[in-house]
Parts: sequence; structure tokens; C-alpha cells
Amino acid sequence: MCALNIKELTKKASPLTQGHRMCPGCGAPTAIRQALMGVDDPVVVVSATGCMEVSTTVYPYSSWRMPFMHIAFENAGAGISGIEAAYKVLRKRGRIDKNIKFVAFGGDGGTYDIGLQSLSGALERGHDFTYICYNNQGYMNTGAQRSSATPQSANATTSPAGSAVPGKLQRAKDLTEIVAAHDIPYVAQTSLHNPFDLIAKVKRAVETPGPAFVNVLVPCPLFWKINPANQMEICQLAVDSKFWPVYEVANGEYSLSYEPKNPRRLEDFLRAQGRYAHLFKKGAERLDLVEAAQRDADESWAKLLKKCGR
Repeated sequence: MCALNIKELTKKASPLTQGHRMCPGCGAPTAIRQALMGVDDPVVVVSATGCMEVSTTVYPYSSWRMPFMHIAFENAGAGISGIEAAYKVLRKRGRIDKNIKFVAFGGDGGTYDIGLQSLSGALERGHDFTYICYNNQGYMNTGAQRSSATPQSANATTSPAGSAVPGKLQRAKDLTEIVAAHDIPYVAQTSLHNPFDLIAKVKRAVETPGPAFVNVLVPCPLFWKINPANQMEICQLAVDSKFWPVYEVANGEYSLSYEPKNPRRLEDFLRAQGRYAHLFKKGAERLDLVEAAQRDADESWAKLLKKCGR
């Protein structure tokens, strides 16, 4: 992993101005700032429709301090592809002499679901860009509906927990592995639990020629039903419980970025969030689902260790 000069990073201006309209305590602006901290070249940003886009570009204003393009929910991969292709042509013709980087942002709804086809096409074509998914595991922009990134048993407005159905019935899609299967140069998974890891991984992604993908776990306090002040603690629980492994895949080689010295039970992570409160309701506990989730996490961790040569 690349070395970071923290003093120099703190001197860099945030890519977002003050006064954006994200919810108080939202982790997405933090993820954006940290993601772009380590990028030294000029950056062009494309964003799929979502919380971040609607809250940072309220017409006629923009909170972005860099060129920004809002693209349709399903088209972030296509939009960044077109801009990168145009840049290559203009540079070849001598119209541009700057070394410009291209970054696309999308939430899990616009990445795991609606924009997956567009993203897959951009990865397969080999465009030189970095796609960053700020993954809060649901459709927050339209009312906390479940997405394919929503974990099993989580309570969402379209997978409500009740006496008949205990939240979402399906397991979450493992998009990081799906992207890695495209055999692109760089893929990584991280969270807000460690800013240095996030910054370094995005820096490496942006500086790697060809397509790169970084999946960042970013809690939504409203959906996860947590105190915004506890976001870092929740993210630390996510990685320490092996719910959200932190690793990277560089040119097909897997490497683990973090292994908890004192692993936590997945139950600790679940109990810390209101979206799983129904699993621990007195007199109607569903500890069988908690144990099933623990087994799934353990199996996924074992598979990852094997891929990392452990």
C-alpha cells in the first residue's frame, strides 16, 4: 500500500464546499472527501442519481469544486466511459495536455442494481477510470427500500420485518467479487473505519491504468437507525465481525488488508443497529437467523482467506 503524507493531505481542499444538503451525520461526504484526498491530478467526476447527487447539485447550485456530471441512475458507467474516450481523442489531437483522472460515484442502488449493466460494459471495454460505490445497503434517496446490497434479515420499507417475514429474505449480492470476475487491474473493499486505508486504496485505484473499482461501506444513520456519532464504531464492528472484509485484488492477486486480532461476534454488529432490532425483540427473538448469518460470515471469510493464500 502506498505511503501517505498526512500533513500534506490535511492541507488539501475538500472536493465539496460547505453547505451541501446531505443529511446531518451522513457518511457519504466523508467518503467522498477521503476518496479524493490522495488524488494529485485534476479529476472529472460523474455521479449516478442518488442521495449524493440530488443533495450536492440542487439547481442552479453545485457543491463540487471540480468538473461534475450528473448522469441517469443507470448510466454512470456509460457516462464516465464517454468522457474518458473523448479525453483520449482530444489529447491525441493536442487539444488537451493535462493528465486528467476520471472518477464515477454511485450508491449501491445505482451500482449493484440499476447501473450494473452499464458498469460491467465499461469494465469489459477497459476504460481508464475508477468507480467508487458508497454502499449504504439500500435505496436511501427514495425512502429506504431494500437493494441487492441489503443484508439478509434487515428491515427495509420494501422488506419490512413483521410476524410473518423477518426482514429481507435474501442474502446480499457480493458485487466486489462480481467486479473482480471481470479481471480488471484493481478491485478493493474498504470502509470508513480506517481513513488511511480508504485514501490509499482510492489513490492506488486512480493511479492504476485501466478500470478500477472500490466498494466503500458507508452507513446511513436513518436507515441503519444508529447515532451518527457512532458511525466509525459501527464500521469497526463491521470489519471486526468479518461482516465486511477489507481486502484488495490487484491484477488477480488477492491480499487481506485487515485481519481482526480480537474478532467480534456478528451479533455485536447487528445489535448496534435498529434495522435488526426485530431479531432481538423480547419474547420473539430470532437468534436462529443471527446464528445463520454468523455461519455465512464465517464461510465467506474462510473463502477469502483461501483466495489470499492463507
